[in-house]
Amino acid sequence: MDFKALFLQLVVLSGKLTQIQKTIIGAAVAGIVAFLIFLVVYTSEGSSRNNEGYQVLFDQLSPQDAAQVVAQLEKDKIPYRIPRDNVIEVPKEVVYKERITIASMGIPKEGHVGFELFDKQEFGATNFDQEVKFRRALEGELARSIDSLSPVEKSSVSLALPKETLFVAEAVPPSASVMVQLYEDRKLTPKQIRGIKKLVAAAVPKLTLENVTLIDSEGESLGDSDADAMMGELSQMQQQFKTKEEKKQEEKIINVLSPFIGGKERVVAKVTIEYDFSEQSSTSEKFDPENVVRSEQTSEEKREGTAPAAAVGGVPGAVSNIGPVPELNGTASGEKYEKTQGTTNFEISKTVSTTKMEFARIKRITAAVVVDGKYEPKKGSSGEPSEEVEYVALDQTQLDAITSLVKQSIGIDDTRGDLVTVRNFEFQGTKGSLGSKDAASKTTEFFSTYVEPFMPVFKYILVAIILFIAYKKVILPFADRMLEFSREEEEFEKPILELGADEDEDLVEKVQQMRKKVENQLGLGEGFNEDELKYDVLLEKIREVAEDRPDEIASLIQALINEESAPLRGQ
Repeated sequence: MDFKALFLQLVVLSGKLTQIQKTIIGAAVAGIVAFLIFLVVYTSEGSSRNNEGYQVLFDQLSPQDAAQVVAQLEKDKIPYRIPRDNVIEVPKEVVYKERITIASMGIPKEGHVGFELFDKQEFGATNFDQEVKFRRALEGELARSIDSLSPVEKSSVSLALPKETLFVAEAVPPSASVMVQLYEDRKLTPKQIRGIKKLVAAAVPKLTLENVTLIDSEGESLGDSDADAMMGELSQMQQQFKTKEEKKQEEKIINVLSPFIGGKERVVAKVTIEYDFSEQSSTSEKFDPENVVRSEQTSEEKREGTAPAAAVGGVPGAVSNIGPVPELNGTASGEKYEKTQGTTNFEISKTVSTTKMEFARIKRITAAVVVDGKYEPKKGSSGEPSEEVEYVALDQTQLDAITSLVKQSIGIDDTRGDLVTVRNFEFQGTKGSLGSKDAASKTTEFFSTYVEPFMPVFKYILVAIILFIAYKKVILPFADRMLEFSREEEEFEKPILELGADEDEDLVEKVQQMRKKVENQLGLGEGFNEDELKYDVLLEKIREVAEDRPDEIASLIQALINEESAPLRGQ
């Protein structure tokens, strides 16, 4: 953008305005600028006024803590103010100092303490003191976690941790109680209630969800019907899953049949799926009849040759004292001994498989499909087709084909007991739409078919056309008018046939070229006298001025005559 040309145009335009117009425009611009400055200054002063002077020292204080803070401020002679409940403000130059001073005194005391209790070890602390501190720290950490929930303003946790005993029969399970104070117009969802109970139960050993009690500030017990709530959520999830799957199957049927039926509006399909949502798991063991040798052991003994003679003695008594007795003296005989023993262990192989059923098993599918028939031109008495149409029902072959397509599209299993019903009826709205149409209906149909898909493009084209018309009819004429006005001003201010000494050399050269061009067009040639041309041009201009403004010329001549005659009269 040429700012210099724009500035010159504004200067020229301001010169054409009257004094009243200049005053009005200046006052309007000054008023707008003053209004904007007022808004900026007022907004900044308002925000600074709110932050100036006092700043929040503590907020969300309990009445006991607020009383102690106020007492400490009065003791320190610090000015304060209470703009609303549980909020105390002090001058901003002392807010950090007083906050540290009051916090060092243990105020406020309503805050939860956690495991920072163990940051400082006390000399001589007993085991009982350590247990109490641990319980306080655990309760404070749990309360801090519960306070982080958006609906909870403040909470309190109390744990009952019994002593451990060696006798199982005398063991007492731990328990917990949680009190929550909720913000106004807020409540805990069943998921949040179960989450709080799980959080507390997981932080304490051997603590179960049943032993965690949750109440609100009004004393109403929360989460007593967790089982019912969980069953309700599960039932709702199952119903949503069932509805989604049925809708998906219906869309499959409509998408399959609509191309040759004549459109989606001429097919109606409803599918009902019965699911089994029960969870089942089964474990099976299979033994392999083919035995496999795991280990084999063989033992073999073999003996050959004559056994050594055995000393045979007689019967104690006289006979044995006499000497050897015939027949009693053992004789050696040949001997051969063999022994083989084997042990074979066979492995009995088995396969153990655990199967868990799917989340939802289809028990049965039933589908009802209604399709429209065909519409053909109605024939007159002479057999020629007319503009009216008549309904023609589908034959059984076509219905069987539609039934087969529906079964294949949604996976019908006859062994499971699935059922598909297809019926052919005349749709009331179809016949009227296919009959004779008036001009308005045809126009609407043409618009919806050929124009409506291109509407997003037409919007941009329409905007471009409007901008082009505005440019051609408003912006361009205004710019031409401004340029023309600027040229008129330049021509009015330019002296006739007079060139100053300080003018640009290019302008002088252009004037010389134009003069030569005019001389050639007039056929004056090189012998032309420039003084005569000036005299003729000036005479022509004076004649035109005298014809246009004769009164002014007469006044001018009268003034010249009076100036010439004045000295004569003085003489």
